[in-house]
Amino acid sequence: MSAQDRSDVTHTVRGDEAGGRIDAFIAEAGLLPSRSLAEKLIERNCVRVNGQTVTKRYKPRAGDQIRIEIPPMQPSEIEAEDIPLDIRFEDEYMIVLSKQAGLVVHPAHGNWTGTLVNALMAHSDDLGTLSGEERPGIVHRLDKDTSGLMLVAKNDDVQRALQSAIKQRLVDRRYVTLVHGRIVPDSGLIDAPIGRHPKEPRKMWVSDASGARQAVTSFQTLQRFEAGGLDDGYTLVECKLQTGRTHQIRVHMAYIQHPVVGDPLYGRRKIKEDLGLQRQFLHSWQIGFDHPVTGQRIELTEPLPKDLADALASIADRNDGLTARGTEVLGLLEPGVEFQERTAARPIDYPETDTAAGE
Repeated sequence: MSAQDRSDVTHTVRGDEAGGRIDAFIAEAGLLPSRSLAEKLIERNCVRVNGQTVTKRYKPRAGDQIRIEIPPMQPSEIEAEDIPLDIRFEDEYMIVLSKQAGLVVHPAHGNWTGTLVNALMAHSDDLGTLSGEERPGIVHRLDKDTSGLMLVAKNDDVQRALQSAIKQRLVDRRYVTLVHGRIVPDSGLIDAPIGRHPKEPRKMWVSDASGARQAVTSFQTLQRFEAGGLDDGYTLVECKLQTGRTHQIRVHMAYIQHPVVGDPLYGRRKIKEDLGLQRQFLHSWQIGFDHPVTGQRIELTEPLPKDLADALASIADRNDGLTARGTEVLGLLEPGVEFQERTAARPIDYPETDTAAGE
């Protein structure tokens, strides 16, 4: 493999980065977009430490020189499929789209077709390759049943720049969620590490185990709803990710005893309490960032899809008051709002943390 055929990534391990397996370290440090891709390249002897190949169980030490040889992409076996895309912004460099609930982002076990990636391949001949052949163009993911705004890159440089911006918290990503119970404060910060559940592999949980990674979620309360005969009330919340762990908002909300309404993994799983929803009430409603090529500031919002809007409307008569932020946001979440009227919700100051965890 010649230098012309590949792209190398190098990194010197700092003292505060030492410890933990190298496959996890590579993903957490942002050297590669995912742990699974790190594992694949380690198995192919494309990862060297101080000039020597290593296994995924190697634990980096301070001063280690890590070099990752990224081989050229092989032709993908993923087929393009004519699946409609709801595009909110597109130019020659990137796409911002609204993903519908029920759509898996990329092919994986059990979902080799009918994914967002299959749709993107039919839509564009040019997609970034940094995340691997099964994830062309993908900058970040949404869960299958989470709806809303996502970024897609059309080349490697843009993909790298957007992923770096997310890691540095330069991309403003906000979600709206309806949770069980009454959240009293108007704002808060949840700083609790998340790792894989030891007994249920599909689930994540808050843990102090060595494999857990720091996870930070800021939130603003938007609206509160009174308790009813079958429930203890609800709270509509806007969440801002400061890190990007799997199921982060869902895990954090369950951790503070306010699980997301309709959540099949972490929720209460009672259809009446879940307002008839068949999926979690979680929607990526706003995204803001500086275009990595043109420098243009792009801020987009996306109203609630019908199923979430209907669930919210079903408890409208139990409204117990809007917060100041709720007054600003609720009108932009209503279905049918014209696109040009929902492009600039005022930025707000969320509680911050001194920790510098990446995506």
